[in-house]
Amino acid sequence: MNKKIFLSDGTEIGNMGIGTWYMGDSPNNRNEEIKSIRYALDHGVTTIDTAEMYGNGRSELLVGEAIKGYDRKKLFIISKVLPNNAGKNRIFQACENTLKRLGTDYLDLYLLHWRGFVPFEETIECMEELKRKGKIRRWGVSNMDIYDMEEILECPDGENCCVNQVLYHLGSRGIEYSLKPFTDNHNIPTIAYCPVAQGGRLRKKLLDSAAVKNIAEKYNITPIQVLLSFVLNQENMIAIPKAAQVKHMKENIECLDIKLSQEDLEILNKEFPAPTRKMPLDIE
Repeated sequence: MNKKIFLSDGTEIGNMGIGTWYMGDSPNNRNEEIKSIRYALDHGVTTIDTAEMYGNGRSELLVGEAIKGYDRKKLFIISKVLPNNAGKNRIFQACENTLKRLGTDYLDLYLLHWRGFVPFEETIECMEELKRKGKIRRWGVSNMDIYDMEEILECPDGENCCVNQVLYHLGSRGIEYSLKPFTDNHNIPTIAYCPVAQGGRLRKKLLDSAAVKNIAEKYNITPIQVLLSFVLNQENMIAIPKAAQVKHMKENIECLDIKLSQEDLEILNKEFPAPTRKMPLDIE
């Protein structure tokens, strides 16, 4: 079951969405990627995360094709604006371009992708204007640390920030020390990107871990499913794993029915402990 996460305006969304980073880049993979997104939509996972940066718009075009024929009101579509487009001179056209690529009239959530040189106050003012125009329903941020969040909340209308999307997985838990407690306290859910790590040595270390392997055997699941289940077990958090193939999307969706026990979590915590001090925000 997709656990419900409540946004500050009372909107309910599931705790797992569809990540699309690097999707749409290869014409050879396009059909399978669309099938994977549609498989998720057909099985109750209706939050899709994309960005104008992903493939220079190719990801948004792919999502736009994948959602054709679906009831738009049942979807929750997130996209992100680049920092250099986040000011009053560019954001309105950037949003229009995103909507055109997606083939929709509005975004459910529009995020500032990371901090740039445009003042938060200006971006927030623009986000509120986009809301008034009906182009977006709500807005949030991505890759913001606690100091950024404190500053955002001090801006006029800053309290309307709905989410913070950051990197988070079993091997990268720095947000647990101060950032996530702060945003939780302000009713701002966390969206976790790269919830199964991005590959390379770190992912190999996680997948080769004795703790992860033992829990995988216990539930007859894959080590990747253990990593995703760990994130899905967190409170007030939405995981957005990417699955470019239907078989991987099926495995992701299976994780919604996996409930790790307290003993499982203690085993994972012992091998990959929570931070005991403030850590730099990870961006992969």
